[in-house]
Formats: sequence, C-alpha cells, structure tokens
Amino acid sequence: MSCKKDNSNNNCPTVTVTAPASEVETLRNYITDNNITATEDSRGFFYQIHSPGTDKPTVCNTVTVNYAGKFTNGTQFDAASNVTFQLSRLVIGWQEGIPLIGTGGSITLYLPPSLGYGSADYGDIPGNSILIFDISLTAVN
Repeated sequence: MSCKKDNSNNNCPTVTVTAPASEVETLRNYITDNNITATEDSRGFFYQIHSPGTDKPTVCNTVTVNYAGKFTNGTQFDAASNVTFQLSRLVIGWQEGIPLIGTGGSITLYLPPSLGYGSADYGDIPGNSILIFDISLTAVN
C-alpha cells in the first residue's frame, strides 16, 4: 500500500514538495503531545533515525525494505517484509525520508497528509491522515 505514484518513465524526479504549514503544525502538536523526540525536516515531516546504515539511496534507486505503517491512534494499516520498490514511485514522504538512512539503517517517519496519501481516502487509509512508518532499509538496488 505504500506505492502511490506511477512514474512509468525512468527519469529521476526531483522531490520539491513541502507540506502546508497547517499540516506541519498539526503534526508538530502530535509529536509534542506524545513526548516524541523527533527531528523536524524543513519539508514538513518528522523523523527518528534509529540506525543510520551505509550506502544511502537516492530517489532514483530501487530499495528493499521491511516496514509497518500505523495511524496516530496506534492502529496498524499495513506491513510487509523484504519488499522491493522503486523509490520514485512511493509516497513523497518515503522519497524524502528513506534517503536519510542507508542499507542496514532504520527510521521512523511521521508524515503529514500531503506527504502521504493526501486528502482522498486510499484503501483503508482515510483522507487527511497523519501516517507513521517504521522502516528498515535492507538493500539499495
């Protein structure tokens, strides 16, 4: 379920999306209210690097990951192990967040709606949801 975009060409996109201030403020309040120690990225998401890893990917790479996605109420909506994705085809928050770690690294991403699935419902994910992803990067292909 973490795939969103389909760039059928092989051009490497430049990620330039920044979340609106209102979404960032809502996410910042969640982080503060829950005493979470996370780094705020200038693009509007928050993250915790648990292990930095080596050999960081770019948005042009294919990556293999283990991940779990949950809502702010703790309900898990998706998880998978040893799955491979073209990073440029994933939600913007993954395109921006996964390159912060390398192979063997792990990160928790806190994504505002515009860097996740946006304002429309996406499967079991309601529109305008803040999403939390625990991601381990096992390979950069």
